[in-house]
Order: sequence, then structure tokens, then C-alpha cells
Amino acid sequence: MSPTPDQIAQKTVTAVAGLAEARQPSAAGHQRRVAEISAAIANELELDADAVNDIRFAGELHDIGKVGIPAELLTRTSRLGLSEWELIKSHCQIGYEIVAEMSCGWHMAEMVLQHHERCDGSGYPAGLRGGEILLGARVLAVADTIEDRVSSSPVGAENGLESALEEVRRGSGTLFDRHVVTACLRLFREGRLSLSPEPHAAATG
Repeated sequence: MSPTPDQIAQKTVTAVAGLAEARQPSAAGHQRRVAEISAAIANELELDADAVNDIRFAGELHDIGKVGIPAELLTRTSRLGLSEWELIKSHCQIGYEIVAEMSCGWHMAEMVLQHHERCDGSGYPAGLRGGEILLGARVLAVADTIEDRVSSSPVGAENGLESALEEVRRGSGTLFDRHVVTACLRLFREGRLSLSPEPHAAATG
């Protein structure tokens, strides 16, 4: 049986996402787990199936722009200089350009571009606020923060998760969309979403 267009799209997205992780092996599985968390939140927000799929795919590709960042910066454990940090931040724009070329639709590329934006305007690359940020990107921001904090936690996944959930709870309404945070917390608190990834070193950016 020939693969369906959706199956082909999924395989393509997974293959492309792997390019970024190949440059930062310590973050293996990060994009996939962010995609899973994001899709669960999108479903909890009762978004339609197409929107959930778009958010899932954007989650799998959100760090693809790191293919354009020097590998030594991605794997460095010491503090980055200002110019180096600016290079790391450029992964959002690079990712946008890659996804836009994949004919995935402008909204998926925009989600990748905006996944480090924060509701109070403190994020990057454009300092967008609140509703200026696509809902999908607001979902990715919460999922990305939780997955990164859990995976990089030195105290284990369970304690790391509690710390991560508290972090997004504290940022609800300021850094993060309050509706997204509420949906996310409800999923974890009710046991309908779990996260037990293999540990990796803290991912920068």
C-alpha cells in the first residue's frame, strides 16, 4: 500500500527535524517531545484537527534553524558572549526561512519564527506581545519550556517536571498565554499527559 500524503509529510518533517538534532546530539528527541506536548495542549484547547496538525508539525521543526548555527555553540556548556547569543537567537529566523521553503504554509513558518516570543514583549526575535503572537507559537512556547526544563533537570524527570510546571504557572499571563498554561497544567495534573524523556544537557535557546 502506498503511503498517504499525510504519512509522506510526516516522514519528511521527521527527517528534516533530525538534521538539527544531528548537530546537537544532547537534545535528541527534544523536538518530537515538544511536538507531542504541543499537540496535546492544542487538543485540550479544542482546536480543529488541521490546527492541531500544523502545531504538531511546527513543534517538530521549531529548532530546525539550528542547522545554521555553529555546532560548537550548540554544544558549549560555558557561558556565551553577547555576539554568540545573538547567533543562537538567529535560529528562529533561519528556521522560518527553511520551513517557508517547504511549502508548509506561512502559519507554520511563523510559529517557528515566533516560538521564543513572550506575551509581555520580552521574547525574540521581534518582541511581539500577546495577540500579536500566533496561538500556535504561544502553545510551542509553553511546551518548549517544559520539555527543556525537564530534560535538562539534574534532579530527575519527576522533580524536573514539577519545577517546569511551576515555572510556566508563574509566567502565566506575563510570559505565557494564560489559557495555554491552564490547559497544559490541567493535562499534567489529571495524568492525561506525561513526560519521561531521556535526560540531555540544557539546550541553549
